[in-house]
Amino acid sequence: MEERVLMAPSILSADFTELGKAVDLVQEGGADLIHVDVMDGHYVPNLTIGPPVIKALKRVATVPLDVHLMIENAEDSVDWYLDAGADWITVHAEACEHLHRVLQTIKTSGAKAGVSLNPATPVEVLGDIVSDVDLVLIMSVNPGFGGQSFIPRSTEKVLRLAALCAGEGASPLIQVDGGIDTRTAPKVVQAGARVLVAGSAVFCEDDPVAAMEAIREAGQSVL
Repeated sequence: MEERVLMAPSILSADFTELGKAVDLVQEGGADLIHVDVMDGHYVPNLTIGPPVIKALKRVATVPLDVHLMIENAEDSVDWYLDAGADWITVHAEACEHLHRVLQTIKTSGAKAGVSLNPATPVEVLGDIVSDVDLVLIMSVNPGFGGQSFIPRSTEKVLRLAALCAGEGASPLIQVDGGIDTRTAPKVVQAGARVLVAGSAVFCEDDPVAAMEAIREAGQSVL
């Protein structure tokens, strides 16, 4: 059976005055996850949303909420996001002093646990933890803002991550976020990614559902 590329449209690029409608639109159009970027203005140079908005989104979401915590104090605040209804939570390896502990907190709650790596962070830092996660998110831009250009070396990084996972006997989903569109999707999928996050390439188009499906089809074409 052929593997399926999963789409996780990022609401960071949606109209914040109509987030509920944006979520309805893409999930009815086939989105597998709703990607929610939480930024604290400290770990990354931008400030977005927090638990109250996630709780509100949970009331309209029919697919899992994929919450990406770009924050400094994930160990102290991850419970807020679990209580708000996050189904998947991804934390940054660079921002967590006790990474294993916070991942276990997420998994014990019944949510899926993910770990993210910034562009300058080598995949090898995950050697002792990759078997304990459900998802690894490779940032193919520097985190903090939507609409950035894909960093070409990210494709090689996905390849190295896939090799690391195979060597450790681990099988987390590999997700890529940043500059994902119909041109870059096939590259990262061929390298091993199976979950694509796309924000501006979906929500800044006239037909977000058609744009999302075009990206999925471009990725699917290399499997």
